Amino acid sequence: MWQFLKNPNFLALGMGALFGFLMSRAGATTYDFHVKMFMFEDMQLMKVIVTAVVVAMLGVYLLKRFNIRSVTTKTPVDFVKKPYQQGLILGAMLFGVGWGMTAACPGTIPAMMAEGKIGALFTFLGLILGTLAYGILKTYLLHAKESP
Repeated sequence: MWQFLKNPNFLALGMGALFGFLMSRAGATTYDFHVKMFMFEDMQLMKVIVTAVVVAMLGVYLLKRFNIRSVTTKTPVDFVKKPYQQGLILGAMLFGVGWGMTAACPGTIPAMMAEGKIGALFTFLGLILGTLAYGILKTYLLHAKESP
C-alpha cells in the first residue's frame, strides 16, 4: 500500500516541498528582504544564504569523505568538476542583474508561486524565455561555426 513512498519522484517532490517551505520560513520568498539586502539595509537574507552555503559545503565534504551512495539508485554520489567556460562571468553578471530586478532567484520562484505571488509568474516566464533564447542562440552559433 505504501509503495508510492519508494518512488524517487515522490521523494523528490517531498524534498522540494520541504525546501520551499523552509525558504519561505527563512524569508527568502519575501520581496522586501531581497530589496533590503541589495540596499544593504538588512542582512537577514544574506545570513540565510551564507548559512546555506556553509551547510552545503559541510554536506559535500561529508558525502565525499564517507563515499555516500544515492538514496534511490544506490550508486556512488559523483562530484565532477566542470571546466571553466568563457561565458561564466557574463552569465553571472546577467544572473545578478535579473535577481536584483525581480527580487527573486530561480530557486525561490516556485516557492513564491506556491505562495500565490503573481509577480513570480512573470519572473518564471522570463526565466523560461531566457533559457529558450539561450538554447536557440547556442544552437545557431554552434551551426555557424561548423559551416564554412
